[in-house]
Amino acid sequence: MTPTSPTPPALPRLPELARNLWWSWNAEARDLFRRLDGPLWRLTRHNPVRLLQEISPDRLNAAARDPEIRRLYDEVMAAFDRAITSRTIWCSECHPGFSRGLVGFFSAEYGLHSSLPLYAGGLGVLAGDIAKEASDLGVPMVGVGFMYPQGYFRQRINVDGWQEEMYEMIDRDRVPVERVPAPDGSHLTISLTLPHGVLRVAAWRVRLGRTTLYLLDTDLDGNAPRDRELTGRLYGGDQTVRVLQEIVLGVAGVRLLRTMGLSPTVWHGNEGHTSFMMLERARERLEAGLDFDAAIADVRATTVFTTHTPVPAGHDAFPPSVVESHLSMIEGFGPWLDAHRSRLLGLASYDGAFNMTVLAMRLAGRVNGVSRRHGEVSRRMWRPLWPELPENEVPIRAITNGVHVPTWIAPEMDRLFRRRLAEDWLARHDDPEIWARAAALTDEALWETRRALKTDLHSFLRERARYRWAEERVDPGQTVAFGSLLDPDAFTIGFARRFATYKRADLILRDPARLKRLLRNGRRPVQIVFAGKAHPADDLGKSLLQSVYRAARDPEIAGRIAFLEDYDMHSAHWLVSGVDLWLNSPRAPQEASGTSGMKAGLNGVPSLSILDGWWEEGHDGGNGWAFGGDPSSGKADSTDLHALDEADAESLYRTLEESVVPLYFERGSDGIPHGWLHVVRRAIQSVTPAFSARRMMKEYVEQMYVPASEGALDGSLRTTP
Repeated sequence: MTPTSPTPPALPRLPELARNLWWSWNAEARDLFRRLDGPLWRLTRHNPVRLLQEISPDRLNAAARDPEIRRLYDEVMAAFDRAITSRTIWCSECHPGFSRGLVGFFSAEYGLHSSLPLYAGGLGVLAGDIAKEASDLGVPMVGVGFMYPQGYFRQRINVDGWQEEMYEMIDRDRVPVERVPAPDGSHLTISLTLPHGVLRVAAWRVRLGRTTLYLLDTDLDGNAPRDRELTGRLYGGDQTVRVLQEIVLGVAGVRLLRTMGLSPTVWHGNEGHTSFMMLERARERLEAGLDFDAAIADVRATTVFTTHTPVPAGHDAFPPSVVESHLSMIEGFGPWLDAHRSRLLGLASYDGAFNMTVLAMRLAGRVNGVSRRHGEVSRRMWRPLWPELPENEVPIRAITNGVHVPTWIAPEMDRLFRRRLAEDWLARHDDPEIWARAAALTDEALWETRRALKTDLHSFLRERARYRWAEERVDPGQTVAFGSLLDPDAFTIGFARRFATYKRADLILRDPARLKRLLRNGRRPVQIVFAGKAHPADDLGKSLLQSVYRAARDPEIAGRIAFLEDYDMHSAHWLVSGVDLWLNSPRAPQEASGTSGMKAGLNGVPSLSILDGWWEEGHDGGNGWAFGGDPSSGKADSTDLHALDEADAESLYRTLEESVVPLYFERGSDGIPHGWLHVVRRAIQSVTPAFSARRMMKEYVEQMYVPASEGALDGSLRTTP
């Protein structure tokens, strides 16, 4: 392990604090680390584990002699102890019986902090926000996922605009993780027998306030080279590798918890990658003496499943023979397969494949989509599993996603809310009384804060572009494309999504002449910042990204379109708070929820979006704008897609030209856009409480976890669909 500078006696618990990611959503804790060494804090990209390893002893000792730092340290540690140990917390007060149990939350990815790139996008960031809010509310939760040593890829855009992927090994000595020990002091491992030999799986522990995550790792001495690569990176490899990854997550994940003496009373699978967790628990019940039907019913009674995508390609489906050959070799599964082969494989059978989402829906007693619209789409999509039920009775409910407000609120907005709303607003951010005071957010104060955030974003973009020029001597045109010439006074639109074709990053580029008129208006200048990654195997997504990059290099609009390279949680904080408008343009109804617009909204950035996902219920007519047709038009077949895109692009341009941009530039005699700030204020007021992870987690507890902990089933789920 990399040595840490000796901790001064006056600051003895700094290493403990650094290794619990609670600091990442506590402003005072972040400020404490920043004050130890501001330049080093920036160089380590806000990673206190590295900071304490690299800070000079003299600097650390000088900080320990500073009375202000010592006072801040005492306050932070007192707050940390309250957050970790307090018994007067929402869950224990409102649901004391449930709070004595445990939720086992399984997810293939977790977005926790930029120093731990264990996420590919929104699914992982949502899982991280769930784990953090569980800590804040005192929801008893343990998470299971993967410790990807290569994480997700770093993105580089070459001179032609083509995405290149770079994989870097995570130095696990320099991030907030620790090995899970066995009772004898060695590293705890779980063994699985596979067709090609024995696979050993170890685990790492991540602390998130009260919540603990266990991350599985096959990169161990003694494993075959291909097995060491199983957990090497997110979503890599062919179908056989994917099956093995999901077996490790589900089967080894359950066995790890059992080995550690942890017995969840509720099990929550986050997307179909986790479904073998349910199958392993059914195998346990069979081994304990239950018959097949009783084992399935027992698992179903305590299982929650969340589906995240209405796009068929987003649901893993494997050849049944591949799944069977691997499961049959794992200890305990062979006899079950021999006795119940057709019924077991039938649990996941759908269109001739072993479908992981179908397996989860047949083994979970409570199933939900992630927005009201997505719940409707999912009931229609999966109705064949319940052919006897009318569509509106298909047992898939909706719990709309939310974002972890302490993580995503910009420091400047936090300070504004503390001054104008309540010093403790963050602890009460889902309290309607707080947002009834929104009039206290005066136009003058809002405008000053929003301008400061915008200035910060432009400084960040210029610094990124300058770094690429200084360190790598990129083509000068790339420096411009990366945002070095953006205008801080221009109306700035932000778009950050995974570059999948249905998300239509290029919709606003569809009519180049009209776009250029919009961007080059001397009196009302507009600019756009794009960001996001394409899946490494998605050449269509990469081509879409390339078209955006080429627009950013077009000499006629150079300096008015920028691409923020290598988008991650660190850069997301700058973008979602620093633009003026958040654009979302998927082809409806393929957006399950989306959460980036929620992060933008709580920071005073209104959305302009298709009425799909969360915005269908979030848009109230005064907190942003909607464009395009009704999501039901998304049912059109492929021959209609061109016309649909044309119509949506026309609606987008018209809304920007006639409503959005003029309102932003309509200034009072004091130079402040009062009409625009009315929308900003309404966005903050409507989005922050209703689309917070706090609201979401309370709904999960009350609608899903508490009934599941009591073994209650939806009536329509008492028999296998």
